[in-house]
Amino acid sequence: MDPRRWRLDGQLALVTGGSAGIGRSIARELLGFGADVLIAARDATALDAAREELVEDFPEREVAGFVADVADDEQRRALLDWVEDFGDGLHILVNNAGGNLTRPATEYADDEWRAIFEVNLFSAFELSRYLHPMLARHGAASIVNIGSVSGATHVRTGAPYGMSKAALHQMTRNLAVEWAEDGIRVNAVAPWYIRTRRTSGKLTDPDYLDDVLLRTPLGRIGEPEEVAAAVAFLCLPAAAYITGECIAVDGGFLRYGF
Repeated sequence: MDPRRWRLDGQLALVTGGSAGIGRSIARELLGFGADVLIAARDATALDAAREELVEDFPEREVAGFVADVADDEQRRALLDWVEDFGDGLHILVNNAGGNLTRPATEYADDEWRAIFEVNLFSAFELSRYLHPMLARHGAASIVNIGSVSGATHVRTGAPYGMSKAALHQMTRNLAVEWAEDGIRVNAVAPWYIRTRRTSGKLTDPDYLDDVLLRTPLGRIGEPEEVAAAVAFLCLPAAAYITGECIAVDGGFLRYGF
């Protein structure tokens, strides 16, 4: 076995929404496999704290942070300019930044549901397009989009969130086919409930938690590290023949039957 198939040494990764939760765990996982990691997030304080922690734990790796709201195109372009200053192109892009506002479908204001699409879908599409030349430079690059089981079935998240994630899954399939000739693999992961700050409020309701666990064959809430492991695998040379896939990290939720 060639151990290099299970390493990311010499590769540069960008993780959006990388200051907390799943994004922070993804950055940590990629660093553990040998990659240098750039993280972007809106909150400067959280970003600095994440970067300091990662630098302390991985002193031999390069870790840099950039404050940007990827839902804003001007800031996306500023992020692009910043990434261009690092190394000889980019090897890995993880479109993790996302957001939601849960309401009945008839109660969303236009700017509310459009904002969900901007951060969950349009930011991933635009960053993938903007960074395509840097990713194509190597002939063996990887994009991983963080989708959701809500893009495959109803999970009480609100219609716009599920719609945006379903579109993200389809974007993954389309770009995988279109960009295969450029040496860019495009995949996605679709988490169910993962233990993060964003989900902590709902999961404190014991009745709601019981409902979630009853629909989850493995009988527990997932951890950010478990999503990060799936993302890292899709980026490895060992996964070089996998593209256009959406892997559910859901404890069996989508396979649940009665």
